[in-house]
Amino acid sequence: MLGTPRKSIEVPQSVRTVAGGGSVRAVWENELGGPTFEVGAGPERRFIKWAPAGSGLDLPAEVARLAWAGELTAVPRVLDFGEDQTGTWLVTQAVPGESAVSGRWKSAPGTAVAAISKGLRVFHDALPVAHCPFTWSAQERLDIARQQAAFGLLDPATWHVEHQRLAVEQALDELTTIPPLDHAVVCHGDACAPNTLLSENGDWSGHVDLGAMGVGDRWAALAIATWGAEWNYGPGWEDQLLSAYGILADRERIRYYRLLWDLCP
Repeated sequence: MLGTPRKSIEVPQSVRTVAGGGSVRAVWENELGGPTFEVGAGPERRFIKWAPAGSGLDLPAEVARLAWAGELTAVPRVLDFGEDQTGTWLVTQAVPGESAVSGRWKSAPGTAVAAISKGLRVFHDALPVAHCPFTWSAQERLDIARQQAAFGLLDPATWHVEHQRLAVEQALDELTTIPPLDHAVVCHGDACAPNTLLSENGDWSGHVDLGAMGVGDRWAALAIATWGAEWNYGPGWEDQLLSAYGILADRERIRYYRLLWDLCP
């Protein structure tokens, strides 16, 4: 997650070709430098996610997850996927709705937070853990973090300010004892506000950006959803989101999964 592009983004030739002459507009840029482009309007509106070669973005993983989840909940339908020497691209049909961090919904945070919470609960209730072929477990993510640390690829300066006091080894030590599983769900993988879509009347209408979706503890998702509510709408929305989801705050699990997110999103 990063946000709307902060500077002009050159449209890759592959994206222009896939767009087939339609209007192309950069609407999102993630932290690995992968932009998402909106193409066309009305019934023909679609999105092209672009992963430059060497970016580390795994679009085939998202294709597989969208295909599985799309049978059960509201996520983008895959229209095309391809690659060349410059990168890979994923074309999806637009899901009706507008991002929960659009100007309209940022000015109505109560409506947005309620929709985010409802959408997350629907997502968790709809997707069957027993049949999900993807994982997002704490142990798996911790193992990845340890591998990254061994190669010197973790930098506390890039973590959220509340974790920057920790050295890499301290952070890994704090993560060693994984909280007992509270309740397994199919986690979105990045349940932040921008990945929730709202309908015209302010209800949840779908989710996007499922590249990390997999089975994990529901607190892995809730810790990030509540964190995202505070980032995007200001202090005080964490408890409202949890209340609308139907759960009381578990501060220890929230703390654990937020730290794990900094080391291995």
